[in-house]
Amino acid sequence: MEKLKTWVRRLAVPAALVSLPILAFADVNLPVGTELTLTKIQQLIETVANWLIIVGIVIAVIYIIWGGVSYMAARGDAAKATKAKDHIVNGVIGAAVVLGVGVILRTTAALVTRTFFGAGQ
Repeated sequence: MEKLKTWVRRLAVPAALVSLPILAFADVNLPVGTELTLTKIQQLIETVANWLIIVGIVIAVIYIIWGGVSYMAARGDAAKATKAKDHIVNGVIGAAVVLGVGVILRTTAALVTRTFFGAGQ
């Protein structure tokens, strides 16, 4: 514990000294960025949702394939076959959950921007 305190002291002072220039430039007038609109928020939510859906489906497909290979490799062993079937079922359930979350995210994004069923257009 004493070594940890020593390392914290050794790192805290240099970290504070490094952050001082950041605090000194806090009052600098930087150019104003673009405004954040509901359409941009919708696009951000859709981008994140699409990425998560793709990653989730890829993982679910890998899990299903792994279960299928395990099932073929079971060679009549009931315990291994049951475990492999569970992998396949859990992969299908995982894919369904990922797709369901995707639908929820897209619906939420559409409701936020009021473009659900073309109402805001």
